[in-house]
Amino acid sequence: MKRIYIGLMTSAIVLVPSLAHAQNAPDAGGIIKFIKPSGIVAALVAILIAVLTLRGINSLTTRFTKRFTEHRLLTQQVNTVVRFVIYMITIVLVVTSVITLEKEALLALSGAIAVTVGFALKDLASSVLAGITILFDRPFQVGDRVTVAGYYGEITAIGLRSVRMVTLDDSMVTIPNNRFLTEITVSGNAGALDMQIVIDFLIAVDSDVRRAKQIVIEAVRTSRFVYLEKPAVVLVNDVVEANYLATRLRAKAYVLDIHYEKAFETDVTERVKEAFRKAGVRPPAVFYRPGASPGGDATGSHTAH
Repeated sequence: MKRIYIGLMTSAIVLVPSLAHAQNAPDAGGIIKFIKPSGIVAALVAILIAVLTLRGINSLTTRFTKRFTEHRLLTQQVNTVVRFVIYMITIVLVVTSVITLEKEALLALSGAIAVTVGFALKDLASSVLAGITILFDRPFQVGDRVTVAGYYGEITAIGLRSVRMVTLDDSMVTIPNNRFLTEITVSGNAGALDMQIVIDFLIAVDSDVRRAKQIVIEAVRTSRFVYLEKPAVVLVNDVVEANYLATRLRAKAYVLDIHYEKAFETDVTERVKEAFRKAGVRPPAVFYRPGASPGGDATGSHTAH
């Protein structure tokens, strides 16, 4: 509740010091002519109603998404838009209730706000404008799995000032909106519940590649987390990993819900490793030349673990 209250009050409160610049007068008392004391109560009531409304909407959204999982992302996106609208309406109501908006006042306030935004509120203003840009340009949405600024996780909220992300280790990351104007952002599912997952398996170059590929594709397609409405493929190529040459089998398939991303990877990996062991598909071996390791003077190899 405190975070919501601060978000609603920020834009309204900063107008007061701005008026002092607009006066260009030596006494601060001149600012009073812009203030309507009778509107302060109405402004506080508007803020209280907005806070209660936002809390009610968040509670309703949480219950709805738990009951109707297939509509989770759409519900969260609607929640974000509604929150933005409530923020804007409340700010307008607070300003119009407290500030005298006569013609002269409007002209003075326009200059004062421009100066304030340009200096004291540069970062805040850029974050707010970036938040509006994110809302309409939609480089990502609430519910998307996103990589940005070295972090990867699910976007849980897009606010006026910042975006909140929950990483896969359940850490909350708060990123100012203006960072998204300059950072490269990668969205894994772009508003969809399903998402492509890539899982790599390395085997010895002389292994039975056809058998290994069959094992991987069967493990992927029979997983309880796979989304079979989209294709699942296994790509094969030779790669050099550190000190060894290996054949890489890259499985590319879609998980039916982004919340099962790691469960899907774990399920497929466990069953592939077990099937490889039974089929005699060996892991890659590290080959080294004489003198490559202390005490070693003969060519040899050992299996990589």
